[in-house]
Amino acid sequence: MTRKHPFRPADLDGDRLALYCAITEGPRAQGPRLFDLVSDDGVLLGPFNEFLLRPALGDALQRVGAAVRYAGSLGGRAREMAILVVAAHWDSAFERTAHEAVGRAAGLTGAELAAIAAGAPLDLDDPAEAAVLRLTRALVTGDVDDATWAACVPPLDRETVFELTTLVGYYATLALQMRVFRV
Repeated sequence: MTRKHPFRPADLDGDRLALYCAITEGPRAQGPRLFDLVSDDGVLLGPFNEFLLRPALGDALQRVGAAVRYAGSLGGRAREMAILVVAAHWDSAFERTAHEAVGRAAGLTGAELAAIAAGAPLDLDDPAEAAVLRLTRALVTGDVDDATWAACVPPLDRETVFELTTLVGYYATLALQMRVFRV
């Protein structure tokens, strides 16, 4: 059962049309297309169609997402590992499918993707990537205890932890919305 109301571009005007254009013409639409943003009939895919329900809120949310993905300091592998941990925790099929493709392009191997999806141990050579993975796994299960903080900061700095918590919160929000709207 779907709870989604598909907003078709021809039916949009005002703030909804402006938001649609911001999503389809902004940074998500630049570079290689590793997953589709719109269906064949122009309806936004994944979480983005529901952003149009409340354009002011949807625009703020899409700008946070664009900042996390395109203006953050996390490396591509680390960022995609974190997103995929959230996708696995929330069992979010769209996030998993979309970001496995992005993760592969960022250099994640099939074995690494499988370990992240399964929540299995993953031996990473890069200390910052290992810290991102450990910290994200802690974040999705509740809190960051003192031992995890001490193991992760450094190699991560406080600014990166702020970015990572924002990323985790954003993708958890999307996963929740997609679950509620049966996307």
